Amino acid sequence: MKCKRCGEPAVINMRQHKLGLCGDHFTEWLISYTERAIEKYSMFERGDRLLLAVSGGKDSLALWDILLRLGYDVEALYIDLGIGDEQYSEQSKAKVERFAAGKEGAAYSVVNVKGTYGKSVLELAQEKRGRKVCSLCGLVKRHIMNRTAYEGGFTAVATGHNLDDEAAVLFQNALRWQTGYLARQAPVLPSTHPHLARKVKPFFRLYERETAAYAVVRGIDYIYDECPHSVGATTIFYKELLNQLEERSRGAKQQFYLSFLQARDKHGLFQQELAQLELGECEKCGQPTTAPTLCAFCRLWEVE
Repeated sequence: MKCKRCGEPAVINMRQHKLGLCGDHFTEWLISYTERAIEKYSMFERGDRLLLAVSGGKDSLALWDILLRLGYDVEALYIDLGIGDEQYSEQSKAKVERFAAGKEGAAYSVVNVKGTYGKSVLELAQEKRGRKVCSLCGLVKRHIMNRTAYEGGFTAVATGHNLDDEAAVLFQNALRWQTGYLARQAPVLPSTHPHLARKVKPFFRLYERETAAYAVVRGIDYIYDECPHSVGATTIFYKELLNQLEERSRGAKQQFYLSFLQARDKHGLFQQELAQLELGECEKCGQPTTAPTLCAFCRLWEVE
């Protein structure tokens, strides 16, 4: 296949767009596509300070690269969870450090969970019998991102979630009709409390293979392996099902997710869930919570 713009060999064929592009034109297209999403959904503006959660994977590093190329004021945050006897986390952190070393203006900080709070996520999971590592991981990361954004004066927290991620989560939530989660699933989650920064997902319209292709074309060294604790995760199973659907009907994942957003915005679906949400402040850390005393994060560290 040849590039639709210049006739050179294409590096990717995006069936849902009926578009094949060479390396140079693909990177130009993906950067422009991302910037249009940022502007269309008013995710953030020039002059805003952005906190970008990075994992060492293709999506977050690709987004970091693009935000830097577009000239946004962005600082990355790597959360060292202590996964895989610290080998997986150390390897992931090394990818972040290597990326930053090769990019001018690529500032980042690291929060080591065990060093800061006394226990790694794995140690917490062993102590809190019945709690899955993935569940604890998500809770810990959300708290640290929120707290870092608030204390650092950041306008928004950006993550590298792509269309495959969003469609799989939507599939899971729709199967169970988890209206609270459905209400909060969006490319932009506005701040609902002075201690909460806006959450944004600039890659929400991009397929995973597109962000991976961008990383390869740009020579970004990222960690290929999935987290060892994600094996058997339901979201991965749902991704596989959606991939089968995509094979039969190109653009199905995009249509599924974007149609959900259109229906929600047009008809106000699940907005009552957000209106009924009342947030107080944790007595210990001051972060927003629906609990009457301590937030879910602070309760993790309570001695049972």
